[in-house]
Amino acid sequence: MYQSSKLYSDYLLSLPCLSHRKRAVSAFLFCLPPSLFALLLLFLLACNGFSVFYIDVPLPSNFSPERVTREKKVTWLSSSLMHVVKEEDPPLILKTHLPLLHKPYFSAVPINRSWGLRPKGRLGRQKSMVLNVVDKSRRFSAEVKEFFKNSKCKSPRFFMTWISFIELFGERELLSIESLFKSHPNACLLIVSNSLDSRTGRLLLSPFLDKGFKLIALKPDFDSIFKNTPAKPWFSGLKKGNVDAGEVSLGQNLSNLLRLALLYKFGGVYIDADVMVLKSFNKLRNVIGAQAIDLETKSWSRLNNAVLIFDKQHPLLYKFIQEFALTFNGNKWGHNGPYLVSRVVSRVSGRPGYNFTVLPPPVFYPVDWSRIQSLFQGPRNEVHSKWLCQKLQHIRRQSFAVHLWNRQSRKLIVEEGSIMDQIMSDCCIFCNFSRPSL
Repeated sequence: MYQSSKLYSDYLLSLPCLSHRKRAVSAFLFCLPPSLFALLLLFLLACNGFSVFYIDVPLPSNFSPERVTREKKVTWLSSSLMHVVKEEDPPLILKTHLPLLHKPYFSAVPINRSWGLRPKGRLGRQKSMVLNVVDKSRRFSAEVKEFFKNSKCKSPRFFMTWISFIELFGERELLSIESLFKSHPNACLLIVSNSLDSRTGRLLLSPFLDKGFKLIALKPDFDSIFKNTPAKPWFSGLKKGNVDAGEVSLGQNLSNLLRLALLYKFGGVYIDADVMVLKSFNKLRNVIGAQAIDLETKSWSRLNNAVLIFDKQHPLLYKFIQEFALTFNGNKWGHNGPYLVSRVVSRVSGRPGYNFTVLPPPVFYPVDWSRIQSLFQGPRNEVHSKWLCQKLQHIRRQSFAVHLWNRQSRKLIVEEGSIMDQIMSDCCIFCNFSRPSL
């Protein structure tokens, strides 16, 4: 207790002395010339900055720059307000061998992968999945001809493409096949697909084979399919990396080209896997459907390629393929599909040598993509119920098929009493689907 009191009394005695020293230091600083005072402040700031940002990186005694592996580090500085990101750039090297500075590969702006550039790894895997096929596919043309010959199928011949993962081939796609055979029980269906030509794919399609329907899934041989067409040099450039695949799905763009080449080589009907067939196509020949019309001129304003019916080696198909190869753009959705067929048809219409018909929207596209949700909604009230009945009757009377516009309707729920609910009941063969998940 005595020692504490003594220390406190000594502290009180020293306060006047400390105050005197403080006044003396302040007086000394104010007496300094301004330039010298500024230099002193700069020196103090430099010392403070050095103490904040200095990082001591210990190196082992046997350190060698060649042994340092590239790695990405995040080092937090002592100020806790900043961090340094060391990217996968050159390893640590001696100061006597400093290289030229390179532009860093990171950005301060967060990257959203849904709208930003695709990482090269993902694009590489996509190209590998789409383009790599086994040796068996080299007999593609022979297998197709053998399938059509042995199946003794009656016209028309149907084609689908599925350039995607088998896990994505779900109830909607299977219902599309059901609708096809419901309207064409003696037809043949060839599905060109890497993923479906597999053990899992055959198991998935086996219920149709067990029912006696004629269908097969084959891996594509692109070189054989594109041979003797303008698509061949384009595809060779794609494989060599001379063609920019772009941001739009490569599988989607290859499907746009593949459907054209298949019909040009073999002739028949192509339908997308989200098309529900309502009536027989037997009387349709060399036709393409309009997606929209100009209300003033009553002429078509846009065509679509979800349903194509053409003879073998039809000149319009050749023009489509030629346009694809010459104007391919992998960064614009629809440029190589609906917009392509619209461009070509607008140029060749009226020219001699082209024999085809443009069918009005109700035939294949009775509902535009912007209103597709109306097919999935159940009746809200009496007025809405009457409208649904009238629209359903209109579709049954005028439409040969209904395109469901997968991009816009994939996540929609089929409500009870909706037009889609009725179409599913009309088109199904097994009728074992789950309505909400279609």
